[in-house]
Amino acid sequence: MNKRIAYGLLLAVLGLNLVMGAQVYLYSARASGNGDVYSNIELFTHVLEKVRHQYVEGGDLTYKKLIYGALNGMLDTLDPHSEFLEPQAHTELRNDTEGEFGGIGVVVTKRNGFLTVVSPIDGTPGHRKGIVSGDRIIKINGESTEDFSLEDAVDRLRGKPGTTVNITLYNPETQESRQVKIERAVIEVRTIKDINGDQAFPVGEDGIGYIRITQFGEKTSNELDQALETLQRKGMEYLILDLRGNPGGLLDQAVKVCEKFVPRGQLIVSTKGRDGETLEKRKASYSDPYKAIPIVVLVNGGSASASEIVAGCLQDLNRAIILGEQTFGKGSVQSILPLPDGSALRLTTAKYYTPSERAIHGNGVEPDVVVPMARETERDLYYKRSGGLKSLDKKTRKRVKAVEDAQLQRARDLLTGIRVYSMRHKGGLMKRVASGK
Repeated sequence: MNKRIAYGLLLAVLGLNLVMGAQVYLYSARASGNGDVYSNIELFTHVLEKVRHQYVEGGDLTYKKLIYGALNGMLDTLDPHSEFLEPQAHTELRNDTEGEFGGIGVVVTKRNGFLTVVSPIDGTPGHRKGIVSGDRIIKINGESTEDFSLEDAVDRLRGKPGTTVNITLYNPETQESRQVKIERAVIEVRTIKDINGDQAFPVGEDGIGYIRITQFGEKTSNELDQALETLQRKGMEYLILDLRGNPGGLLDQAVKVCEKFVPRGQLIVSTKGRDGETLEKRKASYSDPYKAIPIVVLVNGGSASASEIVAGCLQDLNRAIILGEQTFGKGSVQSILPLPDGSALRLTTAKYYTPSERAIHGNGVEPDVVVPMARETERDLYYKRSGGLKSLDKKTRKRVKAVEDAQLQRARDLLTGIRVYSMRHKGGLMKRVASGK
């Protein structure tokens, strides 16, 4: 009997402690400005149960399906790059980062509510069909993309190599729409190319070398080393680095590209998180082997992410002249946060900043020398570079063959001017440009 009384008293004390603890927790939550947490979770579970039991077509509804839908909606309210990845989507994302995939070869995002092309990947089916940065994909296989999430759109654009997809494009500048049928292919990309889309890397009598970086992949730095060595053996004295239409890629590769042109220990890019806290600083880890080469970097509206990091860094340090059009302005960091059931969050956790603390996201990089280009001309140049002339009718093919790259020519003119001036002044200007002074 005494034992039962003792046990009863013990349980009463524990119960009292539990109640008091819960009250203290709720009080502290409210005191810290989070007073709505409990009531809003209660509202969420209330709605969850209402839908689960009263929705007219809810016979197949499960808690998991409803929770996944709620999580998708939650992430959609943040920004175009944050999303909830269900287990299958998470697995596909891991596969994409590890190897090849079937698709049309365009990088897309949501901008102002529209599914928008950041840039076509050089040499891919989408590139050969003349898709350009800024094109809106308004239909996929006849279905409007208005209510598609970014994940939905990517799922529909990708598929087994050899299959086709029909897309409807709208260009907001020309206000023209067109339908394109594209055959999917395995997307394998060489990231470094010469002026002819090849690997020969010729150098003319003017000593100007040209390198195009199509995107920043795992082998970009090594491929760039090989290209620079080839150009240097052939007498390169000046360099045009073409980042137009480059949608970005791996941060570490962007840093390694900058390292070739800036001094050891130089800050290249930093990331800042919530409340402006600096999360990471990336600096050059070895001495710049090409410090004596004046550079012009070409950019346009399709230059995004890692491309903007390179352009912003070299511009801040007066290491290169940036020429072309304002870049895309995609300078945010997405972290993949795995969840216990195999799903994951792709969450924007930071933003990129140039060495002078300029924010890239939403702003882009403004060129030192602005040389605009009509979208039709840009599309013709894409056709010309990608070997897509065979798909054009005779009249269009003739026009495309005759199109001139005004931005590239202006870059050559600038470097030729530097060459002439430096020869007259015993290399003075060349040394100043190369040293960033």
